[in-house]
Amino acid sequence: MKHRILLLFIFFVPFLANAQDHSVARQWNDVLLEAIRNDFARPTVHARNLFHSSMMMYDIWAAYDDRAETVFLGKTIGEYTCPYDGVARDGNEATARDEAISYAMHALLTHRFKNSPGAEESLKLIEELFEAQGHDKSFVSTDYSAGNAAAFGNYIAENIIAFGHQDGANEAFDYTNNYYRNWNFPLAPELTTNPFLWDPNRWQPLTFEIFIDQSGNEIPGGAPEFLSPEWGLVTPFAMTESNLNIYEKEGSDWWVYYDPGKPPHIDTQNGGEESDQYKWGFSLVSLWSSQLDPRDGVMWDISPASIGNIDLADFPTDFADYPDFYDSFNGGDISKGHSVNPKTGQPYEPQIVPRADYARVLAEFWADGPDSETPPGHWFTLLNYVNDHPAFEKRYKGEGEILDDLEWDVKAYLTMGGAVHDAAIAAWGIKGYYDYLRPISAIRYMAEQGQSTDPNLPNYSAAGIPLQEGFIEQIQEGDPLAGANNEFVGQIKLYAWKGPDYIDEELLDFAGVDWIPANQWWPYQRPTFVTPPFAGYISGHSTFSRAAAEVMTLLTGDEFFPGGMGEFLAKKNEFLVFEEGPSQDIVLQWATYRDASDQTSLSRIWGGIHPPADDIPGRIIGEKIGIQAFNYAEKYFNNLPTSTQNTIAAEPTKLYPNPVKNGELIVVEGAFNNADVLVELFDYTGKLVDVKTIASFSNRLNIGFSKIDLANGLYQLKITGTDINLGYKIQIY
Repeated sequence: MKHRILLLFIFFVPFLANAQDHSVARQWNDVLLEAIRNDFARPTVHARNLFHSSMMMYDIWAAYDDRAETVFLGKTIGEYTCPYDGVARDGNEATARDEAISYAMHALLTHRFKNSPGAEESLKLIEELFEAQGHDKSFVSTDYSAGNAAAFGNYIAENIIAFGHQDGANEAFDYTNNYYRNWNFPLAPELTTNPFLWDPNRWQPLTFEIFIDQSGNEIPGGAPEFLSPEWGLVTPFAMTESNLNIYEKEGSDWWVYYDPGKPPHIDTQNGGEESDQYKWGFSLVSLWSSQLDPRDGVMWDISPASIGNIDLADFPTDFADYPDFYDSFNGGDISKGHSVNPKTGQPYEPQIVPRADYARVLAEFWADGPDSETPPGHWFTLLNYVNDHPAFEKRYKGEGEILDDLEWDVKAYLTMGGAVHDAAIAAWGIKGYYDYLRPISAIRYMAEQGQSTDPNLPNYSAAGIPLQEGFIEQIQEGDPLAGANNEFVGQIKLYAWKGPDYIDEELLDFAGVDWIPANQWWPYQRPTFVTPPFAGYISGHSTFSRAAAEVMTLLTGDEFFPGGMGEFLAKKNEFLVFEEGPSQDIVLQWATYRDASDQTSLSRIWGGIHPPADDIPGRIIGEKIGIQAFNYAEKYFNNLPTSTQNTIAAEPTKLYPNPVKNGELIVVEGAFNNADVLVELFDYTGKLVDVKTIASFSNRLNIGFSKIDLANGLYQLKITGTDINLGYKIQIY
């Protein structure tokens, strides 16, 4: 419960104290996030809830605006068509919008959370907000033909609910699986043997006497099933068939968006390069587990001066290059840090803390437990945190006029909701198809096979774990772990976090690090949870976070947090949930949204949840999804003053070729009247990369760029002049 109190303090006190100062969309988003915390911890399901609610609120806003286009109303999405004839207006659009949004959200959230384990509390919050706004829950009409806003809200909610019953999520049967079957029998983490891992390349369930999910809910049955392995079938927001592969496996179709290819597999008989990559990745998780004792004396600067500032081009694209990206023995990655805060012009102030406190706080903060809004919800709290920042101005892409709170919120929520929804579909489609195991299974399995470093040493196996002096060794005679009769000599021991058996009182004890038998290795998690109940590859946290970070970068027109710094305070000996700590106050700090995303990814390695092979593909795919979702959402805003999609005095224009090869001319045809125009080229982060003034020839512009070494990717081309204001998205390859 300590963790939840801190999250409420950091992110939600402004809502609780000043709800009247927030838009109706924000008020309902806060209630939705609280309902998610009271529900089962299902990231896929709640990414979908966040998207459906955000799409619904945006469409209501757009329905009362002459310049905006709806996403769902009057459209066909997947196999579902929502009829819509327009809504009558009486000049009180602001009041009508608020009323329609409230009726719609009341109906949808009541439907989605009526059977959740925390339904009593969630439904109470829903009713309290609805009644405080002066609405009547007995009004259930959906006939909005006369312009009744409440009926209009009920109508779109009714259609969103119907859409959700056929979008591939299997909501009618509580999102259960249709055809996935786990290959391996469950592992009981408290036991020291794992006889049921038939295939060390495939996911293994865990079985518990009591399993408690990250929202604190006890799950009956002991061995939770794989969550959402068939989620690739769910109707996406912006992803298209061009991003999709459909594979047949074991008699079923598997829908995989942004297929990254298979992760490293171990050849238990012959070894080889791929086996070495498998063993290196899972061994690194064990090595980083040795960094979780604040008594080790290792101190780090965790400020943006030393951490962050990794470019997309820095991500390795081949598993063989991963060891150059991660610091195996010290922890962390190739962060360069930021030399100066661009908002203040001053260097970032160092923050020197125990590395172990930093790593433990990361593992707990980004895991979101035990009262979790799940990773997609967590990024909505970060979005709201930015929205409330006193230095933040709600200018779309950082340009133009300041938007009113409701317009900003519905646009931001639609874009963020679409991105995390698509991230869930892509990540879990990959998880279901590749069915990759987690570190607890892989580390214990390799250690049971023996060591794979030296055929001349005892217990050699091609499937064994690589030895590493000081971290992964064989037990020798006289070792405290050798046993009374040296019966454990030759077995593997790890220098790692000792696990939950060394914690008697969570508020007073911490396990620390020491040599332990490898068959007793634990992730840095609660003993009633241990590891999420779904496959590891690819990391959902990495995918969600990078997608969300790209959205926030593009949405705000700035890669940096307001003021150049985002922060979260973890109080000394109050923040950690399942052991005492941290040993001093720790302030997590992020200069940019991408820095926060990269920190999320590392947290899952320190937490014992993912090897690097799960991480990097998630970051790369998340980046693509975030940009795609932003660009797709933007087309619904494209007639607004804040958009770059304007035309020349309503005259049509044409741009070609697009995509364009680096170095080729781009031709724009339109009524330019021999005018000189300013041409600006921005990359997808909003950074100006080229600018020039050129003359038109009556009805065309011939545009070439002075920089011929432009990176492949999406760019924004802006053309401005007298009575000219054009904007295009172009792709350079």
